[in-house]
Amino acid sequence: MTTASTTHLVLIPSYNPGPKVYETVRAARAQWTPVWVVVDGSTDTSAEGLQAMAAQDDGLRVLVLPRNGGKGAAVLHGLDLAAAQGFTHVLTMDSDGQHPAHLIPDFMAASARQPAAMVLGVPVFAADAPRLRVNGRKVSNGWANLETLWAGIGDSLFGFRVYPVEPLRQVMHGQRWMRRFDFDPEAVVRLCWRGVKPVNLPATVRYFRADEGGISHFNYLRDNLLLTWMHTRLFIGFVLRLPVLLSRRALGRS
Repeated sequence: MTTASTTHLVLIPSYNPGPKVYETVRAARAQWTPVWVVVDGSTDTSAEGLQAMAAQDDGLRVLVLPRNGGKGAAVLHGLDLAAAQGFTHVLTMDSDGQHPAHLIPDFMAASARQPAAMVLGVPVFAADAPRLRVNGRKVSNGWANLETLWAGIGDSLFGFRVYPVEPLRQVMHGQRWMRRFDFDPEAVVRLCWRGVKPVNLPATVRYFRADEGGISHFNYLRDNLLLTWMHTRLFIGFVLRLPVLLSRRALGRS
């Protein structure tokens, strides 16, 4: 049974996802209303296909951006429109079918119980998950936990999560970064700095082979350089905020 909400929506940024996007959207719609898809300058005709779906489904909205601006930019576009329509929380998920749509109600319920928190998916990998991807994320997770004094980030990279809209909008509008692949890890670190508590829930993740319709836009060199620069500036920010973070930690313990 699909759950309808006036406060929480599912937000799916999408860039040249291939046919998996239709399965992803249908799976999300089976669990939740409303679902919004932000087409981030796609050139694979998925915009037209999604618009055709939305024409037959009042619970689905498709927003089409003219140029590719990156995942974070697409999310921010959706956040601004969601805030204007009175939504307080968004669950973000990828359009390529890797994220577990069946867990949407559980994550939304956790958010409803703790609306000031962000609900983070902690990926549970199958045995066939790419080892380089699985092991490589440990580096980013280590940095994210250091930069937040181990505030409780279970995974910094997994994009299946629920954000409170206003704190995230304020963070993103306050600086120029977080617009591409750096969005997910930088969002959780900066929200932790603002005192937004992370709540971690396990979530299965699936990597599809090319013959299964899997499409990845991850570039190991480009995106790892982006993450390196991101953690460099976050570490500088961490050092500058260290007295505040230590004081907050001490007050929390007392």
